[in-house]
Amino acid sequence: MYEGLVIKTTGSWHSVKTNSGQIISCTIKGRFRIKGIRLTNPVAVGDIVEFIKDDGQEKGVIVKIHPRKNYIIRKSINLAREAHILAANIDQALLMVSLREPTTFSMFIDRFLVSAEAYKIPVVLIFNKTDIYQKEDFKTLEEWKGIYEAVGYPCYDTSVLQSKGIDNVSQLLSGKISVISGNSGVGKSSLINTLLPEAILKTAEISSSHLTGKHTTTYPEMLLLEAGGYIIDTPGIRGFGIIDIGKEELYHFFPEIFEVSSNCKYHNCTHSHEPDCAVAVAVEEGKISFMRYNNYLAMLTDDDDKYRKTPW
Repeated sequence: MYEGLVIKTTGSWHSVKTNSGQIISCTIKGRFRIKGIRLTNPVAVGDIVEFIKDDGQEKGVIVKIHPRKNYIIRKSINLAREAHILAANIDQALLMVSLREPTTFSMFIDRFLVSAEAYKIPVVLIFNKTDIYQKEDFKTLEEWKGIYEAVGYPCYDTSVLQSKGIDNVSQLLSGKISVISGNSGVGKSSLINTLLPEAILKTAEISSSHLTGKHTTTYPEMLLLEAGGYIIDTPGIRGFGIIDIGKEELYHFFPEIFEVSSNCKYHNCTHSHEPDCAVAVAVEEGKISFMRYNNYLAMLTDDDDKYRKTPW
């Protein structure tokens, strides 16, 4: 029996790095589940696994996944009843966003943050592509940074193209296992190429017809940093569906809403329509962001399509 760290997954094959530094390609034996959730990828990058391998054989079979301390999970794109794990056993998540080419909507950000909060994963927001921002974009940038920093999410500005803000990001990554995620085309692969030129990750131009990113990372991969720690690069995602979070507990994962919820008149308040709701009062008084509150309501009612048409 051998033990190792999953550093890359490519469908049915998984690259496992042993304690001695050897990398073994492995398949899996049986089905692994999380609380009964059907997974499109039972084994994820960042997993600690045990595998068997016959002497003289180059490939192995994963037979056990060690308990995960956390993971980032989302609904599968094509199969509504299944889930996909982006990464496991991580110290922090860096969510790269852009206010232009492509535009990252606040709903996408808040869905990601809710999932991270549910599994106690710290998140840092990286606002990239500032080199192409216009005057109104910088105004939005300052507004959003104010909103998210106020509730505990550090925000950084970067322009990978102009190498601005890269040193700050590099310091964040040192000695930690970090997953980098975001919409397609926001610059994840370009950032990693800057931090690790030897990685040579493929990048692609933005689709001119829809100003959305073209997927350049096909499979998640864990890359070793010179200063210690790992970066986990994930495929670009256009949507982030929440899974395994009940509507009655959704507000727990909006820190500012949870903080004032104890002052509501009713203990089972959904903070959407009830009288004497402390959350509604806080929104009216500007203590809770109207944008974040509207995103909360959209998630609560599964009616976020109309919010995609809003300025945020």
